[in-house]
Amino acid sequence: MIRTFTALALVSAAALAACGANGSSAGNAVEADAPEATSKGEPFAKAEMGKFAEPWAMAFLPDGRILVTEKRGVLKLVRPGGDTVEIAGAPKVDYGGQGGLGDVALHPDFANTGYIYLSYAEAGDGNTRGAAVARGKLVLEGAPRIEGLQVIWRQEPKVTGRGHYGHRIAFGPDGMMYVSSGERQKFDPAQDLNANLGKIVRLSDTGMIPSDNPFYDQGRVKAQVWAYGIRNPLGIDFDSEGRLWEMEMGPAGGDELNLIRKGVNYGYPKVSNGDHYDGTPIPDHKPGDGFEPPKVFWNPVISPSSLLIYKGDLFPDWKGDAFIGALSGEALIRVDLDGETATKADEWPMDARIRAVEQGPDGAIWLLEDGSNGRLLKLTPAS
Repeated sequence: MIRTFTALALVSAAALAACGANGSSAGNAVEADAPEATSKGEPFAKAEMGKFAEPWAMAFLPDGRILVTEKRGVLKLVRPGGDTVEIAGAPKVDYGGQGGLGDVALHPDFANTGYIYLSYAEAGDGNTRGAAVARGKLVLEGAPRIEGLQVIWRQEPKVTGRGHYGHRIAFGPDGMMYVSSGERQKFDPAQDLNANLGKIVRLSDTGMIPSDNPFYDQGRVKAQVWAYGIRNPLGIDFDSEGRLWEMEMGPAGGDELNLIRKGVNYGYPKVSNGDHYDGTPIPDHKPGDGFEPPKVFWNPVISPSSLLIYKGDLFPDWKGDAFIGALSGEALIRVDLDGETATKADEWPMDARIRAVEQGPDGAIWLLEDGSNGRLLKLTPAS
């Protein structure tokens, strides 16, 4: 996902095509279908552009090709409606539960640097694991590969279990890298500023800690923290005014869309609009409790997987709105954003768990379905 407000230098499709994506097809791309007729009154038509094994995230290259991650540790280069090639050099992942290869993002100046960023579950000692972010140079000449892959951030501490990694990546208008870090189903670390679990982390493009972070002078791990009190943050994106929005899975109820602010505590597990899975109540957000409440919450839950703030022109009425992929909700959800105000708008059943939502270069909205045969879908305005 290209989560950045730094202008990408334009790279001609012809020049990149000349570099080529040599190698055999992975066999899971499909010839682009004609868009499906919309029988549910949907304002968009859907075209299937490929199928993947447990896809998790995607990012568009300047020439329109797509990087797609698969959870077992495979990164693929996709020509929409054409060939699919595996990219060598992806990191070794700890696959299982919610863990594996996660997000993919381009450097804000990818056209000149060639750097991409991958998040993934990394094994530790004693049956522990945690999320990591690595960056390397994407080389498209010859067989596509990543060169010089280096880990630039890790969740600390590594813990047992295989849930709530979060690990979405977004670059902001300040050129900094923001990483969503889940609390790993351990609850209390979300409030512990000496752990980076349950946080939004802010770093430079090389993994250095910016001196204007809110806790910069209070220890290395604490210095990474931008915001905290967060559960399982599976979507982050910036709006056109540079505001950072975050979408997270709540407990039994209380999925949240939050407007993220510097140094602010969002309350989990002290407060929530849901309860623990065993039925133990969690106090609701209330005025004066010292915690930032969500802008919108869902109860019953939708199990959000991803977040896109739409900035394209293909759907002009939706410009500036939030789009959320829903897993258990099996839907694409639109939230109307007006400045710092959020209002639930549309929920379109998709008859599949939606793992990722992204904007294409032409303003189309792209979706990845979850699962062993997850489709890549392109949404365009209904005729």
